[in-house]
Formats: sequence, C-alpha cells, structure tokens
Amino acid sequence: MIYLDYAANTPVNEEVLATFCKAARQYQGNANSKHNAGLAAKAEMERITISVANLLGVKPAEIIFTSGATESNNTAIKGLVQAAQGLGKHIISTPLEHSSVAGCLRTLQKQGYEVDYLSLQADGKINLPELQAKLRSDTILLAICAVDSELGTIQPLAEIVKILQAYPHCRLHVDATQAIGKIVVPLQGISTLSFAPHKFYGLVGSGILFKRKNVELVPLLEGGASTSAYRSGTPTLALAASVEEALKLALVHRQSWWEAVKQKQEFLRQQLAKYPKVHINSPKDGSPYILNLSVAGVRGQNFQRLLNEQGICVSVKSACSSDGQPSAAVLALTHDYWNALSAWRLSLSHLTTETELQEFLTAFSQCYEKLTK
Repeated sequence: MIYLDYAANTPVNEEVLATFCKAARQYQGNANSKHNAGLAAKAEMERITISVANLLGVKPAEIIFTSGATESNNTAIKGLVQAAQGLGKHIISTPLEHSSVAGCLRTLQKQGYEVDYLSLQADGKINLPELQAKLRSDTILLAICAVDSELGTIQPLAEIVKILQAYPHCRLHVDATQAIGKIVVPLQGISTLSFAPHKFYGLVGSGILFKRKNVELVPLLEGGASTSAYRSGTPTLALAASVEEALKLALVHRQSWWEAVKQKQEFLRQQLAKYPKVHINSPKDGSPYILNLSVAGVRGQNFQRLLNEQGICVSVKSACSSDGQPSAAVLALTHDYWNALSAWRLSLSHLTTETELQEFLTAFSQCYEKLTK
C-alpha cells in the first residue's frame, strides 16, 4: 500500500505512543479526585498544560484539551456567538472551511444568524478589501482556516488581524488543523484556535482549543470538573501527554520536514505537468503537504477508486466531507463545476519515499490512459 492521504491522518510516532502508554500505566487516579493518586494525576496534568502552552507561546489558562479539532471548532464557534448575544448576529467565513466549521455555520443560519462568505483570489487567498467591506458594527465572528485541507492555501492571518483591530466586537476563530506543526502560525490577535495532533503523528481522539484570556466563551459541554471551565469531563491525561510529545517533535522537525516535503511536491508538479488534461488546483505558494489536481472529464471519485485498486490511497475532498458533490473549495477557486467535480487530493509527508512517488506516477499514468480514452 502507498499512503498519500496524510492530510486526513498520519501514523502515530513511536515516541508519542510510548508516552501515551507510560502515562496511562503510571497515573491511575482521576485528576479530579482528592486522594494521592488523583493529586499526582492533577499535578502531571498541570505540568503538561504548562508545557503545551510554552510550546505554543501562550498562557496555560488559555489551553483547553478536547477530543479533536471538530469538538474544538464547535466549542469555539458556538461558544463565541452565544457569548456575543446582544452585540450582533453577523458572521463572516470562507468556502474553504472544514465541515466541522461549515456545519456549525449552517446551524447558526437556521437560528437566525447571517453568514457572509468571502470570495477567493486566483491564489486561493481571501480578498482583504472584500473582508474590509463586509465587516460591520454587528459582525461578531470571522471563522477562517489558516491552511485549508483541500487546496493547501495559506491565509494571511497577520493582515487579517490588522483589519479586525477596528472591530472590537468581532472575534477571530482560526482552524489551524493543517497548519500547527507544519508552518509558523502567528497567534497575536486570534481569539480562538483549534488543531488536532493526529495531523502531525499524534493520536486520534485528542485535540487542543486555544482560547485567549479575557475572551468570553460559553461552554459546549456541561456537567463535571476538568482542567478547564470550558470543557467538562474527566481529564484525559495520557492523551494530553501524547499531545505534548507530538507537538514537541513536530516543532523540532518542522523546518526540515517542510523542506523535504516541498521537494517532493515540486517533483510531482513537474511530472504531472506532462499530462495535458491535468490541472493543478493548489497554489504554488501554498502548503507543500497538499496537492490538489483535476483530470479533465474524469470524476475525482473514479480516479480515486482506480488508484485504490492499485493500492494507492488518495482522497476526494477532505475525509469528513460528503461524497458525490463537487469540491466546494475548488469550485470557489476556479468557478468551474466540472473541474471541481474532477478534483482530488494528494497529501504528502516527510515519510513519503521517492520509490512511493515513482510507483504512484506509474499507476497514475495507467489510470490516466484508461480514464481519458
């Protein structure tokens, strides 16, 4: 099997898994309990929280452990708008958002909130003058991904933060699931930020929500103490320990992994350019981890199915998206329905080998000849 779907999930790092197992065995107590076992677990949970905060350059009180980015996005978006009751019901977002963000916004629309979606420039970035024009005194939230999961577009967060300074009631939520561990994410001016370590060799079932101090947030979950007032439930100490280890390793290797993956993507772009019906949808200045392409006249699902039969794993849209529909991200970028219906995604890792890429290209050529006859 050749795995080229690292944006959906990455294999757990051995050191991360060992950290999880060690913590699970060593700390038997519930961190909410008042006996010695519980107090030991609580102390370790506090140490982990401080460490994660230091790695991100934020305060320990601003770290909320969750079950993943989906929970983090739901907690942030729903919690921020509830906290802003009376200030307005206008929200701004983009067509690039993950289903956990887009789904929240659809629910809020049904509840009477007004959601405006920004158009995209040719490079996939939002149009900053358009953002400026859409902002209003009753705008309470801008929800945007730092790096989108289908195209790999990197949004200009620093410039966005500057624009929002004139709108004190507008909170900025950033889905950084495809960014943390891969690029430098400037946290200044961001109200809330979500990510999940299973995107950088951590464990599925764990996540982080950063909530800036003094930002009001109504909790999504209620009923029981935890490490944070914003997320009830028994603290998952072993998972938190694994988050710390995965984040630590990703930050140490971030630059070298980036450079290795960039070379692999450039190689793929050069090889795929030889095929006249191939259109690369991902911007050249985007994340090298993601490469989205379309083959004219061939549904993305058909290409994915044929590659899968040859043992090659790629994806059509993000793993959490519904099947059978064109990619909303590619459609918003290219304004071409059939191109969006033909889109599919390769996502790479420093673990991807040259042999795997050559085998993929051989299989791609065979599929191309068969499907474009």
